[in-house]
Amino acid sequence: MFKNYYALTKPGIVYGNLLTAAAGYLFASRWHINLGVYAATLAGTALVIASAGVFNNFIDRGIDKKMARTQKRALVTKIISGQNAIIYATALGVAGFIILALFTNWLVVILGAIAIFFYVVLYGFVKRRSVHGTLVGTIPGAIPPVAGYAAAVNHLDGGAFIIFLIMVCWQMPHFYSIAIFRLNDYKAANIPVLPVKKGIRRAKLEILLYTFAFVGAVTALSAFGYTGLVFLLVMGSLGLYWLWRGLQGFKTTNDTRWARQMFGLSLIIVLVFSLMLSVGRVLP
Repeated sequence: MFKNYYALTKPGIVYGNLLTAAAGYLFASRWHINLGVYAATLAGTALVIASAGVFNNFIDRGIDKKMARTQKRALVTKIISGQNAIIYATALGVAGFIILALFTNWLVVILGAIAIFFYVVLYGFVKRRSVHGTLVGTIPGAIPPVAGYAAAVNHLDGGAFIIFLIMVCWQMPHFYSIAIFRLNDYKAANIPVLPVKKGIRRAKLEILLYTFAFVGAVTALSAFGYTGLVFLLVMGSLGLYWLWRGLQGFKTTNDTRWARQMFGLSLIIVLVFSLMLSVGRVLP
């Protein structure tokens, strides 16, 4: 039963967002780390994200019945009841916000509240009705590194805004790649993601545009003096490679394989970005 409750939190999403939150803190603090605040930031953020994941699973249980990859989730099979899921999600969220309120600052708490509102309420509503649901979903996904930033310095500035833009631009190709290789699942659930409503070619074009924007955003972080030459060379080169791989999508005869490769590359990119952001202000 523990494994089912654990899976309900969407641990992959929790760990991925913790990675960027940790990077945001280290970037803003310049490695002048308050261990108590750092630990509380990560613990509170993990609990809030886990809460959002459980709420999302509850909201999507009807959709999940129709998608092959989600038909065995605990709420679909009723291993866990809807009532218990709501209690669980609420407890996780309350615990997370208490930790953030007591040991970080109110800016972090506000950012956490915005993220959970966008993910659970707005994204849950819009994704069923519009191709723009994906864009709405990038907002809560871009907040964790900004929250880590705010936990370190208790304010937001241009650097935090650029990091937010970087994460938005990264998520769009990431999610559109998933939508392409999971196209049949989204069709079965009648979710109007871009490849379903506008076609795969249109999705490829938007992947390319957002990848180009990602390159511009990581360049801006160095152009405005927040990071140095090493960050620019590493992330600029990786971003250009991602862009080149995106261009190959217009030549491929196997869209599914290409989309899976783009998805895998996006995971490498966010990992390298998090590592480079962590040390971005201490490297030349």
